[in-house]
Amino acid sequence: MTNAAPLAPEFALIAQHFRPLAGQGGLGLTDDAALLTPPPGRELVLAADAMVAGVHFLPEDPPETIGRKLLRVNLSDLAAMGADPLAYLMTVALPRATPASWLDGFVAGLALDQAEFGLQVLGGDTVSTPGPVSLSLTILGTVPPGQALRRGGARPGHTLWVSGSIGDGALGLRAARGEIPDPDGYLASRYRLPQPRLALGRALRGLATACMDVSDGLVQDLGHLARASGCGAVLEAALVPLSPQARGADLGLLITGGDDYELLFALPPGALPPGNMAATRIGHFTAGPPGVLVLDKTGQPMPLSHQGWSHF
Repeated sequence: MTNAAPLAPEFALIAQHFRPLAGQGGLGLTDDAALLTPPPGRELVLAADAMVAGVHFLPEDPPETIGRKLLRVNLSDLAAMGADPLAYLMTVALPRATPASWLDGFVAGLALDQAEFGLQVLGGDTVSTPGPVSLSLTILGTVPPGQALRRGGARPGHTLWVSGSIGDGALGLRAARGEIPDPDGYLASRYRLPQPRLALGRALRGLATACMDVSDGLVQDLGHLARASGCGAVLEAALVPLSPQARGADLGLLITGGDDYELLFALPPGALPPGNMAATRIGHFTAGPPGVLVLDKTGQPMPLSHQGWSHF
C-alpha cells in the first residue's frame, strides 16, 4: 500500500465510489435492499464467489485488475450455465490503512467491465478488517426457461470438450510472482484477467449435455462433472489445447493448476460445438463408476501428484 489519502467514512465512501456503478434497481444505494424485476419470460441464475488477497490474487496486483477479476470469475459461472448477465451484489472488506487511491482503481476496473458485459451493481456492504483485503460478489443472470446448462447430463459415449487454452492461469501466477519469464505479459494477464466465455455458454444452450467452468484445475473439475453425471471420463492429455506461451511447460501442472476459467462441456455423439467458437475435443465419457482416467500421448495412464486446487 502507498502512503496516500485514507478511506473516507463508510457512507461517504459508498456515495463517492460505488453509487456511480449502481443500476436503477440499486435505488442509488440509499436503501436497505435493492429492487429487481427480472426480464419477462426468463429464469434467474445466481452464483457467488469470494476472493482474498494472497489466495486468489497477489496483494501487489493493480487494483483495477482485482476488481475486474472479481467480476469475471463470477461471470464465468454464468457462462457455465448458459446465462446472460443482469446485475450483482458485492461485499468489500478492507484494512483501515487502505489508501483511497486503491479503491479508485478497484472501482475503475469494475466500471470498465460493467460497460463491457452489460450489468450494474445493486448493492452490498463495505466493512473494515484487520486481515487482508477480502471481496465477495453475488452475480445474477437470466436464461430462457428450462435452458440452463447443468453438470449432470453427460452419458457414456458423449464427447468431452474444452474452450480456449489450458494452463495459462497457473503459469500466469508464477509469471506475476516473477518466477518465470513472461516477456509480453500474456501469462500474467491470463491470471489477472480471465475471459468469461459468455458467448459460448449461450451457444451451447440446447446442445451441450453437461457444462461447468474450469477454476480449480482441469482434472479436478472434470471429476466434478463426471460425478454429477454418474459416469467415468477419459482425458487425453495430448489433446489438451495449449497456448504458444504454455507449450513446453510441465503438462501435469497445466492440467491441474487452475485459474483457467474456460468452459468444460459434453456433447452427444456426432455433435460439434458452434463453428465460430474455439473449442477442442479432449476425451470422452465412459460407463462405470465416476472418476477421471488421464492418458498420456502413448495411451497409458498418466501419473499426477495431485488433481487440482483445494481451499481445505
